[in-house]
Amino acid sequence: MSSVQGARVVVTGAGGGIGAALARRFAAEGDTVVVNDLDADKAAAVAEEIGGIALPGDASLIVEAAREALGGTVDVYCANAGVGSPGDGLAGDDVWSDAWDVNVMAHVRAGRALLPEWLERGSGRFVSTVSAAGLLTMIGAAPYSATKHAALAYAEWLSLTYRHRGLQVHAICPQGVRTDMLTASGTAGEQVLVPTAIEPEAVVDALFHAMANHRFLVLPHPEVARYAQARAHDTDRWLRGMNRVQRAWEEAAE
Repeated sequence: MSSVQGARVVVTGAGGGIGAALARRFAAEGDTVVVNDLDADKAAAVAEEIGGIALPGDASLIVEAAREALGGTVDVYCANAGVGSPGDGLAGDDVWSDAWDVNVMAHVRAGRALLPEWLERGSGRFVSTVSAAGLLTMIGAAPYSATKHAALAYAEWLSLTYRHRGLQVHAICPQGVRTDMLTASGTAGEQVLVPTAIEPEAVVDALFHAMANHRFLVLPHPEVARYAQARAHDTDRWLRGMNRVQRAWEEAAE
């Protein structure tokens, strides 16, 4: 992919799942990849596999270290680290705070650190792993759904504000992906997501296709576009339909 060949890339949450697949693909395209993960052993294993640079730690705090490891600059930043954070309307502040910090503020902090350099030179690429929950919702997971909506809103704001100054932004919004997060999603994930779950590599293929065509929204599950259109066209009808899914999930859980 000529648009990223030879780029200096950071992928957060790259110890497994979508993040590891992103790191492998960028490395295969000839890029130098910083592999970030809270789990140092997983980050080291993926970095060794692809000839990248392991940088374990909190995704919110690694931009300067990544820039130094890459020789002074970052071309592509993949804000991929996230937490599933299940919980209903009674979820505690600690659950909401954790989801907000990882799913939203880690993206904001990265943008704040990277934007001055990108805007000065007139180029940069920000890839946000959101979720179809950011366009729609996820039953049984209020903190996850709300923070993924916020992550999408932040990515949209970056794109509409800075695209004329060379910033390219992509928001990846898959449904179920066969990762540890899907396994941990419990009965909600089993009922709603598992039947149409795809491999992480399919998500990465969709991203690279979107990059080649300069598209903001990355939909590895094309049907998500129809769901989003239905939600916007008749919100009450969509909410009634989702409530039926909610009731079916409750019955299955019982």
